[in-house]
Amino acid sequence: MPVLTTDAESETGIPKSLSNELPSETMEEIEHTCPQPRLTLTAPAPFADETSCQCQAPHEKLTIAQARLGTPVDRPVRVYADGIFDLFHSGHARALMQAKTLFPNSYLLVGVCSDDLTHKFKGFTVMNETERYEALRHCRYVDEVIRDAPWTLTPEFLEKHKIDFVAHDDIPYSSAGSDDVYKHIKEAGMFVPTQRTEGISTSDIITRIVRDYDVYARRNLQRGYTAKELNVSFINEKKYRFQNQVDKMKEKVKNVEEKSKEFVYKVEEKSHDLIQKWEEKSREFIGNFLELFGPDGAWKQMFQERSGRMLQALSPRQSPTNSPTRGRSPSRSPSPTFPWLPNKTSPPSSPKAASASISSMSEGDEDEK
Repeated sequence: MPVLTTDAESETGIPKSLSNELPSETMEEIEHTCPQPRLTLTAPAPFADETSCQCQAPHEKLTIAQARLGTPVDRPVRVYADGIFDLFHSGHARALMQAKTLFPNSYLLVGVCSDDLTHKFKGFTVMNETERYEALRHCRYVDEVIRDAPWTLTPEFLEKHKIDFVAHDDIPYSSAGSDDVYKHIKEAGMFVPTQRTEGISTSDIITRIVRDYDVYARRNLQRGYTAKELNVSFINEKKYRFQNQVDKMKEKVKNVEEKSKEFVYKVEEKSHDLIQKWEEKSREFIGNFLELFGPDGAWKQMFQERSGRMLQALSPRQSPTNSPTRGRSPSRSPSPTFPWLPNKTSPPSSPKAASASISSMSEGDEDEK
């Protein structure tokens, strides 16, 4: 394991491995027993104190080029990433994904700082250390979680966990009186940079919560939290509860408006259907009416037929003039003649003739008087 001291550096400037002090026979006989990456995701990642690396084989120094080629073949490349990981989000997960996929065969160790160190050097956290440990254990890219990780990496810590490379974004991280806490790691050739995810960070999430504090306070009061738990004053509590009541009333009014709009829409749809059916029936009625009473309708034809029959009944056809007359019987006495009666043998040929005969009869009566 490389020790970050100046007297342990080789000619190339990379620290020598402590394994060089062991005899060659011992190096060949001892096999690596380093933990392997997780192959199943049915259980959370273990803690380092539960499954510490007890491998006695020499841990030779690797270069980044060698690790990317897949060497060594008898053990995974042990990559370390540390942080606070408060309000664990996609930016954290993406950084760990990059650290996990730096090399073909990587074993990712993640160090999480305790509450004491975090509050001392960075500030107050939303999640406590236990919650932050558990959040990392359930990330699919993590093979092992180191609790109470140091703020600044020491040679003893790197040697204890047999760390080959440290992964972090390349932005200088100034803290604990240092311009860059990873400066000595970069100088040792053990630093591998990752890319930050823009638009998401713990500070951004906290800023959103502070900006919308009233909204979240009202929501939690509505869900049953007390004003004491939310650190809300008595006046603000009453204000938030009143605002919640107003919002409920607005929601009810909105629901009524939506239901009324839906009802009006259904009525309009039904009325449209009724109007369409009425138009169809009216067209059918008008067509039937015209078919019956139109200029060439059935009613006109029937009326013409009936009027023809009536005229034929009022003015029957005259008997032919050349028809033989019946001989009178000698036994019978002659019938008396009445001048005002029309001649039976010559009926009127038309209604006009009949009316003329009736008028002549009336004139004869006046003459007799």
